[in-house]
Amino acid sequence: MSFKTAGEGYVKYQGLGNWAFVLHRLAGLGVILFLIIHVADTALVYFKPEWYAHAIELYRLPIFGLGEILLMLALIYHGLNGLRIIYFDMINPDMWTIEINRKSVILTWVLALILWLPAAWIMASHILANMGS
Repeated sequence: MSFKTAGEGYVKYQGLGNWAFVLHRLAGLGVILFLIIHVADTALVYFKPEWYAHAIELYRLPIFGLGEILLMLALIYHGLNGLRIIYFDMINPDMWTIEINRKSVILTWVLALILWLPAAWIMASHILANMGS
């Protein structure tokens, strides 16, 4: 099975449950990638302090600030969707129906946006305030 064949299944079926699944996996991968980079660059403090200082300079660029804003969305969505999955799989599996699943997916997206927007606003305002310096 090729990557193209495996990926076609995600593209062809576009129900809400499928998109929740795909976004959950992508958010999780984004968080893991951040953690790997964070551990690696923090280790530079001990081995190559000058490289660490350079990494910190790079992280102060606006593009990395935008990445942090997206990371915040990934963390919030992944956490909320994980709680939704735990609820339906372990706590109350008898309550699961397709209609309730649709509503819970939409509720998860709405809650994630409600929690993310203030954080994104604060983070973006810091990026804009520091662009001139």
